[in-house]
Amino acid sequence: MTIRNPIDVANRVSPELSALIETLINDTDLEQPITLASVRAFVTGVLSAAFTETEHLHHFDINESLLDELDALIEEFGETALAIDFVQDIASEALSRVIEAILNDENQPDPPTLETVRDAITSGLSASLVGTGTLEEDEDDTLLTEIEALIDSYGADALAEDFLRYE
Repeated sequence: MTIRNPIDVANRVSPELSALIETLINDTDLEQPITLASVRAFVTGVLSAAFTETEHLHHFDINESLLDELDALIEEFGETALAIDFVQDIASEALSRVIEAILNDENQPDPPTLETVRDAITSGLSASLVGTGTLEEDEDDTLLTEIEALIDSYGADALAEDFLRYE
């Protein structure tokens, strides 16, 4: 029997890993329940042995790879931790700042939906927020991927403010 984590661990996961986990959980062909160990096995199965060896010898990327991120989570929470606990259902801090900027826009007639946020990002809002210092340059890199994942999961008409992260 696997025990669910009593703390919110999804906020420690990148949007990319969260999306991958969610995809694996929704794959009806895979044996359930999906654990961190089974996610790691999937990732290592996708990567070739040569790439995996090279990745461990040379970390050129400043950001952690999915495998490194999984290893850190497994070290902290164990191989049998349920992967579903690591799926984000809230916006990252950067996306929350984008949503807040839209909420605070006096020209916004209706409460913004996830589609409104996506449209604002693709129209240059994130670049504008980088220019004002609200976002760091590297924070806007994953915003579109993250909002697309939320839209895929919750629909374009879901209210954006329901996904705000308050910390």
